[in-house]
Amino acid sequence: MMRNQSWLESRLNSLWELLFPEVPRKNNVLIKFKGKPKYRFGYIKKKGEDTLIVVNSLFKHELVPEYVIDITIAHELVHYMHGFHSPLPKKYKYPHQGNIVNKELIKKGFSFQLKLQKQWIKNSWFKTYEQILKES
Repeated sequence: MMRNQSWLESRLNSLWELLFPEVPRKNNVLIKFKGKPKYRFGYIKKKGEDTLIVVNSLFKHELVPEYVIDITIAHELVHYMHGFHSPLPKKYKYPHQGNIVNKELIKKGFSFQLKLQKQWIKNSWFKTYEQILKES
């Protein structure tokens, strides 16, 4: 399947149902591919009453492993569950204080994917980034 808008929405919904079932969706949570930053894989922000999760549009390319996209989405969902850019109560003063996002991802079973992602960023991301930009 091609990595398009409906694929991205389906990844978000699957990850939410499987790994974040205790987190209520208190508003519309939208997701889209946008931008081509080298040092930012995704972000979350409020858009009116909705929450928008943005994923690096270079991740549409098959050279980017699916686990990198899943970790990116899950990372933003942790921010949502912690009350950052969501209607849920804010649990912390700062979104990354004390490595809370990775600690939560590890609790959710992402420790292996986090290690893989770290290796992939170190060994492949910058070459992959240049290659995808050349092709587009």
